[in-house]
Amino acid sequence: MVGGVLAGIAGAGAGIASLVSYPVLLAAGLPPLVANVTNSVALTLTTAGALAGSRPELRGQGERVRRYALLSVAGGAVGAVLLLTTPEDVFGYLVPWLIGVAAVALLLRPWLQRLHADRLHAGHPAVTAGLGVIAVYSGYFGAGAGVLVLALMGAVISDSMPRLNALKNAVVGSANTVAAIGFAVFGPVDWPSVLPLASGCFLGGLVAPWIVRRIPDTPLRIGIGLLGLGLALKLGLDAYH
Repeated sequence: MVGGVLAGIAGAGAGIASLVSYPVLLAAGLPPLVANVTNSVALTLTTAGALAGSRPELRGQGERVRRYALLSVAGGAVGAVLLLTTPEDVFGYLVPWLIGVAAVALLLRPWLQRLHADRLHAGHPAVTAGLGVIAVYSGYFGAGAGVLVLALMGAVISDSMPRLNALKNAVVGSANTVAAIGFAVFGPVDWPSVLPLASGCFLGGLVAPWIVRRIPDTPLRIGIGLLGLGLALKLGLDAYH
């Protein structure tokens, strides 16, 4: 449960929940595929807690949430099917690079916004395509998906980090929830591990928005970017060792 609380805070606050929760499940003796699907099911409670705690930041973002959540639901479903029907290491070598690039993009957000000010916007086809790919990845494995979404949204939406973080939780949570439903029905979920982890995730997700709104934008962005680089390094070492 302690691991779940930490994962909930890490996920809702920085988009790196699996950096905490996935290793906890592996350490408990679960095989990688079982740990992955169990992790996805438990992390749905992070979304529930985060959305409940982020209501002030979500005000006025209904149109954004609806637009991106629908796309994320479709992508998450595709990702879940891929996980249950393909070898688990298909994306293993690519994911660390994706998360590393996203973390750097988040660190360079002010410069990227100026660079793309007249070219990209939240409804641009390239943004939609990018979000769709992230949603598929989120349903497949999902570690660092929040960092990817924050980097993409941060480059094209001029808003505060707490509001973008709340949007990220809704988007990633949509993909993760639909994938978790598929895993619950068709996947090898370890249910005894779900209850304590999910309970902790809910509490952590509920607390995280309170923490995020008290951190200034620039330190928050830099902190999440650096944590994303750490996650990319960890996944890279796992993939290439």
